Amino acid sequence: MMMALEEQIRNYAYQLWEKAGKPEGRDEEFWRAAKAELGAEDEAAGTTDQPNRTILPG
Repeated sequence: MMMALEEQIRNYAYQLWEKAGKPEGRDEEFWRAAKAELGAEDEAAGTTDQPNRTILPG
């Protein structure tokens, strides 16, 4: 995993943890949630670089 991505995940997990009221013992839950959300954002960002291959009728 790239260090920049890991840092983004860490920061976002911390934000999620704070918003949830800083519950103890749920660090892995917030890490997974942050990783999933940022991963989804990375995939969505990656698709914008691809050419649009939709064939329009007509």
